[in-house]
Amino acid sequence: MSQETVFDFRSDTVTRPDDAMRAAMAAAEVGDDVYGDDKTTANLEARVADMLGKAAGLFVSSGTQSNLIAILCHAARGEEFLSGRSYHTVYYEAGGAATLGGVIPCPLPVDTAGRLSAADIDKAVKPDDFHHPVTRLLCLENTVNGRIQTAAHLSDLCAAARRHKLNCHLDGARLMNAAVACNMDVSAFTAGFDSVSLCLSKGLAAPVGSVLVGDQAFISRARRLRKQLGGGMRQVGMLAAAGHHALDNNISRLHEDHQRAFTLATALRTIQNVHIDMDTVETNMVYVDMPEDRKAGLRSYLAEKGLLISPAKNTFRLVTHKDIPEHAIERFADSLASYMRNH
Repeated sequence: MSQETVFDFRSDTVTRPDDAMRAAMAAAEVGDDVYGDDKTTANLEARVADMLGKAAGLFVSSGTQSNLIAILCHAARGEEFLSGRSYHTVYYEAGGAATLGGVIPCPLPVDTAGRLSAADIDKAVKPDDFHHPVTRLLCLENTVNGRIQTAAHLSDLCAAARRHKLNCHLDGARLMNAAVACNMDVSAFTAGFDSVSLCLSKGLAAPVGSVLVGDQAFISRARRLRKQLGGGMRQVGMLAAAGHHALDNNISRLHEDHQRAFTLATALRTIQNVHIDMDTVETNMVYVDMPEDRKAGLRSYLAEKGLLISPAKNTFRLVTHKDIPEHAIERFADSLASYMRNH
Protein backbone atom coordinates (compact mmCIF):
# COMPACT_ATOMS: atom_id res chain seq x y z
CA MET A 1 0.00 0.00 0.00
CA SER A 2 1.58 3.30 -1.04
CA GLN A 3 2.07 6.08 1.48
CA GLU A 4 -0.36 8.37 -0.34
CA THR A 5 -3.23 5.94 0.18
CA VAL A 6 -2.69 5.32 3.90
CA PHE A 7 -5.04 7.05 6.32
CA ASP A 8 -3.80 7.23 9.89
CA PHE A 9 -6.50 7.21 12.58
CA ARG A 10 -4.07 6.69 15.48
CA SER A 11 -3.88 10.34 16.56
CA ASP A 12 -4.11 13.94 15.40
CA THR A 13 -0.35 14.18 16.02
CA VAL A 14 0.37 12.42 12.71
CA THR A 15 -0.59 15.28 10.39
CA ARG A 16 2.02 16.48 7.91
CA PRO A 17 2.68 20.08 6.86
CA ASP A 18 0.93 20.86 3.58
CA ASP A 19 2.55 22.87 0.80
CA ALA A 20 1.24 26.19 2.10
CA MET A 21 2.61 25.54 5.58
CA ARG A 22 5.97 24.44 4.18
CA ALA A 23 6.13 27.64 2.12
CA ALA A 24 5.44 29.71 5.24
CA MET A 25 8.22 27.86 7.06
CA ALA A 26 10.67 28.40 4.20
CA ALA A 27 9.92 32.14 4.11
CA ALA A 28 10.17 32.66 7.87
CA GLU A 29 12.31 35.45 9.30
CA VAL A 30 14.64 33.83 11.82
CA GLY A 31 17.20 34.76 14.44
CA ASP A 32 18.75 33.21 17.52
CA ASP A 33 15.81 32.74 19.87
CA VAL A 34 18.00 32.09 22.93
CA TYR A 35 19.32 35.65 22.43
CA GLY A 36 15.74 36.84 21.87
CA ASP A 37 16.46 37.64 18.21
CA ASP A 38 13.86 35.43 16.49
CA LYS A 39 10.99 37.79 15.68
CA THR A 40 8.76 35.09 14.21
CA THR A 41 8.89 33.16 17.48
CA ALA A 42 8.43 36.25 19.65
CA ASN A 43 5.39 37.25 17.62
CA LEU A 44 3.88 33.77 17.99
CA GLU A 45 4.41 33.83 21.76
CA ALA A 46 2.71 37.22 22.05
CA ARG A 47 -0.09 36.16 19.71
CA VAL A 48 -0.99 33.02 21.64
CA ALA A 49 -0.74 34.81 24.97
CA ASP A 50 -3.21 37.43 23.73
CA MET A 51 -5.57 34.76 22.39
CA LEU A 52 -5.62 33.01 25.76
CA GLY A 53 -5.95 36.20 27.79
CA LYS A 54 -2.48 36.15 29.33
CA ALA A 55 0.41 38.59 29.37
CA ALA A 56 3.26 36.56 27.88
CA GLY A 57 4.12 33.29 26.16
CA LEU A 58 6.99 30.86 25.59
CA PHE A 59 7.42 28.57 22.58
CA VAL A 60 8.51 25.07 23.63
CA SER A 61 9.20 21.85 21.81
CA SER A 62 6.23 19.81 23.06
CA GLY A 63 3.18 19.71 25.27
CA THR A 64 5.03 17.42 27.68
CA GLN A 65 7.82 19.97 28.09
CA SER A 66 5.28 22.75 28.45
CA ASN A 67 3.38 20.98 31.24
CA LEU A 68 6.61 20.02 32.99
CA ILE A 69 7.88 23.59 32.96
CA ALA A 70 4.56 24.84 34.29
CA ILE A 71 4.51 22.36 37.17
CA LEU A 72 8.11 23.16 38.13
CA CYS A 73 7.33 26.88 38.03
CA HIS A 74 4.32 26.55 40.30
CA ALA A 75 5.49 23.92 42.79
CA ALA A 76 8.77 23.18 44.58
CA ARG A 77 10.53 19.91 45.36
CA GLY A 78 8.53 17.98 47.96
CA GLU A 79 5.27 19.78 47.16
CA GLU A 80 2.41 18.17 45.26
CA PHE A 81 -0.01 18.82 42.42
CA LEU A 82 -3.56 17.54 42.09
CA SER A 83 -4.73 16.19 38.75
CA GLY A 84 -7.05 13.62 37.22
CA ARG A 85 -5.75 10.08 37.47
CA SER A 86 -6.08 9.61 33.70
CA TYR A 87 -4.70 13.05 32.74
CA HIS A 88 -1.49 13.43 30.79
CA THR A 89 0.41 15.17 33.59
CA VAL A 90 -0.12 12.09 35.78
CA TYR A 91 -0.29 9.17 33.39
CA TYR A 92 1.36 9.94 30.05
CA GLU A 93 4.38 12.15 30.73
CA ALA A 94 6.80 9.58 32.14
CA GLY A 95 6.60 10.94 35.68
CA GLY A 96 8.69 13.93 34.67
CA ALA A 97 7.51 16.28 37.41
CA ALA A 98 8.46 13.78 40.13
CA THR A 99 11.61 12.51 38.44
CA LEU A 100 13.10 15.84 37.40
CA GLY A 101 11.51 18.25 39.85
CA GLY A 102 10.58 16.24 42.91
CA VAL A 103 6.97 17.44 42.59
CA ILE A 104 4.56 14.71 43.66
CA PRO A 105 1.41 13.92 41.67
CA CYS A 106 -1.80 13.34 43.61
CA PRO A 107 -4.20 11.58 41.22
CA LEU A 108 -7.92 12.26 41.72
CA PRO A 109 -10.88 10.24 40.41
CA VAL A 110 -12.61 11.35 37.23
CA ASP A 111 -16.07 10.56 35.93
CA THR A 112 -16.86 9.02 32.55
CA ALA A 113 -16.51 12.42 30.87
CA GLY A 114 -13.07 13.00 32.40
CA ARG A 115 -14.32 15.49 34.97
CA LEU A 116 -12.94 16.13 38.43
CA SER A 117 -15.23 17.32 41.20
CA ALA A 118 -14.74 20.33 43.44
CA ALA A 119 -15.53 18.11 46.44
CA ASP A 120 -12.64 15.78 45.57
CA ILE A 121 -10.31 18.76 45.26
CA ASP A 122 -11.39 19.94 48.71
CA LYS A 123 -10.76 16.49 50.18
CA ALA A 124 -7.38 16.06 48.52
CA VAL A 125 -5.76 19.27 49.78
CA LYS A 126 -3.47 18.30 52.64
CA PRO A 127 -3.73 19.86 56.09
CA ASP A 128 -0.89 21.97 57.45
CA ASP A 129 0.90 18.98 58.90
CA PHE A 130 4.59 18.15 58.45
CA HIS A 131 3.65 14.52 57.73
CA HIS A 132 2.23 15.58 54.35
CA PRO A 133 3.54 17.31 51.25
CA VAL A 134 2.25 20.83 50.71
CA THR A 135 -0.52 20.89 48.11
CA ARG A 136 0.45 23.68 45.73
CA LEU A 137 -1.13 23.22 42.29
CA LEU A 138 -4.19 22.01 40.41
CA CYS A 139 -3.55 20.69 36.87
CA LEU A 140 -6.57 20.32 34.61
CA GLU A 141 -6.91 19.22 30.98
CA ASN A 142 -9.17 20.09 28.01
CA THR A 143 -10.27 18.10 26.12
CA VAL A 144 -9.98 14.82 28.07
CA ASN A 145 -10.03 11.84 25.70
CA GLY A 146 -12.03 13.98 23.32
CA ARG A 147 -14.57 15.02 25.97
CA ILE A 148 -15.16 18.74 26.46
CA GLN A 149 -14.53 20.24 29.87
CA THR A 150 -16.89 23.22 29.78
CA ALA A 151 -15.76 26.71 30.64
CA ALA A 152 -18.24 26.83 33.51
CA HIS A 153 -16.97 23.55 34.97
CA LEU A 154 -13.33 24.63 34.72
CA SER A 155 -14.23 27.91 36.41
CA ASP A 156 -15.86 26.03 39.29
CA LEU A 157 -12.78 23.83 39.76
CA CYS A 158 -10.45 26.83 39.69
CA ALA A 159 -12.64 28.50 42.31
CA ALA A 160 -12.28 25.42 44.52
CA ALA A 161 -8.52 25.57 44.08
CA ARG A 162 -8.44 29.26 44.98
CA ARG A 163 -10.21 28.54 48.26
CA HIS A 164 -7.08 26.59 49.19
CA LYS A 165 -4.69 29.14 47.66
CA LEU A 166 -3.59 26.72 44.92
CA ASN A 167 -2.16 27.76 41.58
CA CYS A 168 -4.00 26.47 38.50
CA HIS A 169 -2.53 25.13 35.23
CA LEU A 170 -4.46 23.97 32.16
CA ASP A 171 -3.08 21.38 29.77
CA GLY A 172 -4.82 22.71 26.68
CA ALA A 173 -3.38 20.21 24.21
CA ARG A 174 -6.73 20.09 22.39
CA LEU A 175 -8.23 23.23 23.87
CA MET A 176 -9.11 24.64 20.46
CA ASN A 177 -11.27 21.60 19.77
CA ALA A 178 -13.32 22.44 22.85
CA ALA A 179 -13.61 26.10 21.92
CA VAL A 180 -14.71 25.35 18.35
CA ALA A 181 -17.18 22.67 19.45
CA CYS A 182 -18.76 25.10 21.93
CA ASN A 183 -18.56 28.06 19.51
CA MET A 184 -16.87 30.09 22.24
CA ASP A 185 -13.81 32.30 22.42
CA VAL A 186 -10.93 30.23 23.74
CA SER A 187 -10.16 32.80 26.44
CA ALA A 188 -13.46 31.87 28.12
CA PHE A 189 -11.88 28.53 29.04
CA THR A 190 -8.62 29.98 30.36
CA ALA A 191 -9.69 32.93 32.51
CA GLY A 192 -9.27 31.15 35.85
CA PHE A 193 -5.82 29.70 35.19
CA ASP A 194 -2.39 31.02 36.10
CA SER A 195 -0.86 29.19 33.13
CA VAL A 196 -2.04 27.39 30.01
CA SER A 197 -0.28 25.13 27.52
CA LEU A 198 -1.63 25.20 23.96
CA CYS A 199 -0.43 22.50 21.57
CA LEU A 200 0.05 23.46 17.92
CA SER A 201 0.92 19.99 16.62
CA LYS A 202 -2.34 18.11 17.21
CA GLY A 203 -5.57 19.27 15.56
CA LEU A 204 -3.94 22.52 14.46
CA ALA A 205 -1.57 20.41 12.34
CA ALA A 206 1.77 22.15 12.87
CA PRO A 207 4.71 19.71 12.90
CA VAL A 208 6.18 20.72 16.27
CA GLY A 209 5.55 22.83 19.29
CA SER A 210 3.39 24.20 22.08
CA VAL A 211 3.11 27.66 23.59
CA LEU A 212 3.02 28.09 27.36
CA VAL A 213 1.37 31.30 28.59
CA GLY A 214 1.02 33.14 31.88
CA ASP A 215 2.00 36.44 33.47
CA GLN A 216 5.38 38.05 32.84
CA ALA A 217 6.98 36.77 36.04
CA PHE A 218 5.81 33.22 35.34
CA ILE A 219 7.18 33.25 31.78
CA SER A 220 10.51 34.64 33.02
CA ARG A 221 10.83 31.63 35.34
CA ALA A 222 9.62 29.33 32.57
CA ARG A 223 12.28 30.58 30.18
CA ARG A 224 15.02 29.69 32.67
CA LEU A 225 13.52 26.25 33.21
CA ARG A 226 13.26 25.68 29.46
CA LYS A 227 17.01 26.33 29.23
CA GLN A 228 17.73 23.97 32.13
CA LEU A 229 15.73 21.25 30.39
CA GLY A 230 17.66 21.68 27.16
CA GLY A 231 14.77 23.33 25.37
CA GLY A 232 16.40 26.59 24.31
CA MET A 233 16.36 26.64 20.50
CA ARG A 234 18.16 28.83 17.99
CA GLN A 235 16.67 29.64 14.56
CA VAL A 236 13.32 28.22 15.60
CA GLY A 237 11.30 30.75 13.59
CA MET A 238 10.75 28.15 10.89
CA LEU A 239 8.76 26.10 13.37
CA ALA A 240 7.03 29.18 14.78
CA ALA A 241 6.00 30.10 11.22
CA ALA A 242 4.20 26.75 11.01
CA GLY A 243 2.43 27.71 14.22
CA HIS A 244 1.33 31.05 12.75
CA HIS A 245 0.05 29.26 9.66
CA ALA A 246 -1.85 26.79 11.84
CA LEU A 247 -3.53 29.58 13.78
CA ASP A 248 -4.41 31.42 10.57
CA ASN A 249 -5.87 28.43 8.76
CA ASN A 250 -6.59 25.45 10.97
CA ILE A 251 -8.75 26.63 13.86
CA SER A 252 -12.03 27.18 12.05
CA ARG A 253 -11.67 23.92 10.14
CA LEU A 254 -11.66 21.84 13.35
CA HIS A 255 -15.43 21.57 13.02
CA GLU A 256 -14.77 19.38 9.95
CA ASP A 257 -12.83 16.92 12.13
CA HIS A 258 -15.68 16.90 14.63
CA GLN A 259 -18.28 16.29 11.95
CA ARG A 260 -16.23 13.47 10.44
CA ALA A 261 -15.87 11.84 13.84
CA PHE A 262 -19.64 11.97 14.25
CA THR A 263 -20.16 10.62 10.73
CA LEU A 264 -17.70 7.79 11.41
CA ALA A 265 -19.34 6.89 14.72
CA THR A 266 -22.80 6.94 13.14
CA ALA A 267 -21.68 4.57 10.40
CA LEU A 268 -19.78 2.19 12.65
CA ARG A 269 -22.56 1.76 15.19
CA THR A 270 -24.77 0.18 12.52
CA ILE A 271 -22.30 -2.74 12.22
CA GLN A 272 -23.30 -5.85 14.15
CA ASN A 273 -21.25 -6.40 17.34
CA VAL A 274 -19.64 -2.95 17.12
CA HIS A 275 -20.50 -0.77 20.10
CA ILE A 276 -20.16 3.03 20.30
CA ASP A 277 -21.61 5.39 22.87
CA MET A 278 -22.61 8.35 20.71
CA ASP A 279 -22.78 10.61 23.76
CA THR A 280 -18.98 10.39 24.02
CA VAL A 281 -18.39 11.74 20.49
CA GLU A 282 -17.99 15.44 21.28
CA THR A 283 -14.95 16.45 19.25
CA ASN A 284 -12.56 14.42 17.09
CA MET A 285 -12.36 11.08 18.92
CA VAL A 286 -14.41 7.91 18.56
CA TYR A 287 -14.08 4.95 20.93
CA VAL A 288 -15.05 1.58 19.46
CA ASP A 289 -15.69 -1.59 21.41
CA MET A 290 -16.29 -5.11 20.12
CA PRO A 291 -16.09 -8.68 21.43
CA GLU A 292 -12.63 -9.64 22.66
CA ASP A 293 -12.28 -12.47 20.17
CA ARG A 294 -12.65 -10.00 17.29
CA LYS A 295 -10.00 -7.54 18.44
CA ALA A 296 -6.85 -9.55 17.84
CA GLY A 297 -6.73 -9.39 14.06
CA LEU A 298 -8.31 -6.01 13.45
CA ARG A 299 -5.19 -3.83 13.30
CA SER A 300 -3.42 -6.00 10.76
CA TYR A 301 -6.55 -6.38 8.66
CA LEU A 302 -7.11 -2.62 8.50
CA ALA A 303 -3.41 -1.97 7.81
CA GLU A 304 -3.76 -4.08 4.66
CA LYS A 305 -6.56 -1.70 3.64
CA GLY A 306 -4.37 1.35 4.22
CA LEU A 307 -5.99 2.25 7.55
CA LEU A 308 -3.84 2.64 10.67
CA ILE A 309 -5.23 2.36 14.20
CA SER A 310 -3.71 2.14 17.68
CA PRO A 311 -3.81 -1.08 19.70
CA ALA A 312 -6.94 -1.65 21.75
CA LYS A 313 -6.87 -1.06 25.47
CA ASN A 314 -10.47 -1.46 26.54
CA THR A 315 -11.55 0.10 23.27
CA PHE A 316 -10.06 1.22 19.99
CA ARG A 317 -9.55 4.99 19.79
CA LEU A 318 -10.05 6.56 16.37
CA VAL A 319 -9.01 10.17 15.83
CA THR A 320 -10.04 12.40 12.94
CA HIS A 321 -7.82 15.25 11.79
CA LYS A 322 -6.76 17.38 8.85
CA ASP A 323 -5.34 14.42 6.91
CA ILE A 324 -8.52 12.32 7.18
CA PRO A 325 -10.79 13.28 4.24
CA GLU A 326 -14.43 12.29 3.85
CA HIS A 327 -13.67 9.30 1.64
CA ALA A 328 -11.35 7.88 4.32
CA ILE A 329 -14.35 7.74 6.64
CA GLU A 330 -16.25 5.71 4.06
CA ARG A 331 -13.29 3.38 3.51
CA PHE A 332 -12.94 2.79 7.24
CA ALA A 333 -16.62 2.01 7.76
CA ASP A 334 -16.70 -0.36 4.78
CA SER A 335 -13.52 -2.12 5.89
CA LEU A 336 -14.67 -2.63 9.47
CA ALA A 337 -18.03 -3.95 8.24
CA SER A 338 -16.20 -6.42 6.00
CA TYR A 339 -13.94 -7.53 8.87
CA MET A 340 -16.87 -8.13 11.19
CA ARG A 341 -18.73 -10.17 8.58
CA ASN A 342 -15.78 -12.39 7.80
CA HIS A 343 -13.89 -12.85 11.06
